Amino acid sequence: MKTQDTVANVKLLRRALAGGVLLAALLGVLSGVTAGAAPPPAGPRCPLTPGDGGDPFYKPNPPVRSHVGTGFVLSGVVRSGIDCAVLQGARVEFWLRRPDGQYDDAHRGTVLTDAGGRYRFESNFPGGDGGFQPHIHLRVAVPGYRTLTTVYLPRAGSAAGTFDIVLEPEV
Repeated sequence: MKTQDTVANVKLLRRALAGGVLLAALLGVLSGVTAGAAPPPAGPRCPLTPGDGGDPFYKPNPPVRSHVGTGFVLSGVVRSGIDCAVLQGARVEFWLRRPDGQYDDAHRGTVLTDAGGRYRFESNFPGGDGGFQPHIHLRVAVPGYRTLTTVYLPRAGSAAGTFDIVLEPEV
């Protein structure tokens, strides 16, 4: 009798295990997860803004101000490279050459992005010197993201430009 009970218990156990495996497989298929499958794709990613490695004329901690001259306005949005979300409170430092082509402290400043990730500052059209194309340096810092130093190249004769920035998260 023990043998019949043992055989019956083994059959019952096998059915339960098979049912459990079938249930687990079914739940995995319904949730989109299968053994060995890649994780579901992340949300949309934005292409990262390339950096330029820095600038020897950079001076840390320029004053917070959105105006260092007149005639040219640069604006944009700072976003996360993870999901393209806007980044509020990003510190955007900028420096550029004055009209005669020289750098000075009067042409340096810092702005913070608003709730929509937007920044804006006004300056003169950047001066060129020594064969350099007119340009504006930007250094963007946000906790949790790699600090980016990059350059914006305005079109000759333009009075405004847009430069959206996408930051790489720290690992």
